[in-house]
Amino acid sequence: MTALRSPGARTATRLRNVELLLLLTAGAVSLAAVALVQLGALGRIEAGFLQLSAIPLVLAFAMHLTMRFVTPTADPFFLPIMTALSGLGIAEIYRIDLHYGYSGWGSTSVRQIVWCAIAIVCAILTLVVIRNVQVLNRYTYTVGLVAFALLLLPLLPGIGKTVSGARAWIGIGAFSFQPGELAKIALAAFFAGYLMRHRDALSLLGHRFLGMRFPRVRHLGPVVLVWLLSILVVILQHDLGPGLLYFGIFLIVIYVATGRIGWLAIGGVLIVLGGAAANAALTYVHLRFANWLTPFDQHVYDADGGSFQLVQGLFGIAHGGVIGTGLGQGQPWVTPVSQSDYIFASLGEELGLAGLFAIICLYLLFTFRGLRIGFDSADDFGALLAVGLSFGVALQAFIIIGGVTRVIPLTGLTTPFLAAGGSSLIANWIIGALLLRLSSVCRLPQRLQGVGAAS
Repeated sequence: MTALRSPGARTATRLRNVELLLLLTAGAVSLAAVALVQLGALGRIEAGFLQLSAIPLVLAFAMHLTMRFVTPTADPFFLPIMTALSGLGIAEIYRIDLHYGYSGWGSTSVRQIVWCAIAIVCAILTLVVIRNVQVLNRYTYTVGLVAFALLLLPLLPGIGKTVSGARAWIGIGAFSFQPGELAKIALAAFFAGYLMRHRDALSLLGHRFLGMRFPRVRHLGPVVLVWLLSILVVILQHDLGPGLLYFGIFLIVIYVATGRIGWLAIGGVLIVLGGAAANAALTYVHLRFANWLTPFDQHVYDADGGSFQLVQGLFGIAHGGVIGTGLGQGQPWVTPVSQSDYIFASLGEELGLAGLFAIICLYLLFTFRGLRIGFDSADDFGALLAVGLSFGVALQAFIIIGGVTRVIPLTGLTTPFLAAGGSSLIANWIIGALLLRLSSVCRLPQRLQGVGAAS
């Protein structure tokens, strides 16, 4: 028995040691970023905030220790990536706070540290409580109802709040939260469970056209229903980004479940039709398209909600050049909402294109490891869930980064792990915890599982 188990134990130890080494590097980068911000903006290092910024790092190491017991064979890259991105976000938010003179518990950077600590605790609890992701599969339709309820919460009178024109928040006293961030997790689980059950009907039947097999008309119900739900979110919440994100997650999951590129073709057509209809019928969507297409037009630039923010962000990235101005030495506050919607542009000014490339590489590695979990998993539900969650983070990053750099129209999403905001941090750290749990399950040697069960 010992001889059989020892190879698996050695593999688990090696994975966790690799994770520890990478986590130490991520922690060093995070603390160094805060110290460089202080040197660049203040000319000195203040130990108080440096100690505060170490709190999430301590909790990240606590999560690492927890994983040694509950998910010993989990992927070693997710935790260091999430820690590094969160640390860079805190450092840049702190830099913007220093310009405005914000300090103490009321500052955005300190609140971000608190939210990051809460997010890591939620991730640890997710690892400990959800020992088997199949529990989400057993309650597929209940999870779907939870997702729908979360999307409706901001529309309820009394608790729904409108922030920057988007009714996507709930507020109770001084506490505010964006339930749509948690809804994307529930939707990914619902899509995985539903499509696993109906994949045969959606993949085996249909008609060939232009070399591709398209589904029959009566099987188009799911994709049309999710498309209509996405359009409804855009209309009711005045927010283009979440609708595109939810529909994009569904499209990639249905493609992986069926292996039919025809679903992607149909989804692409629906996205174009929905975007054209929204541009024609909804004023705020039309303004987003105008900002994208003609940002330097004087009428668009000066309009209320016009392209001023977009143009300032582009100038900020251009000012950073290849290697940036240096942390603490740029002027990111010139761009409105530079600590949340435009934190990518803020980092671009101070870290340059080289820094932005490194950040994008971290997102790509996060996505690659998530997709690999999906392709390595022997469990269909786990595979679809891993693909949906990891692709959701990648798509969200692409939508907001593409909007900031004028690749696509700007939407109201947050940059995962980097931007100020507790809702996004909590949701994305929970996604990371679920991917860690899934990676631990798919890495377990089947032979050892069988021996353990027999003993």
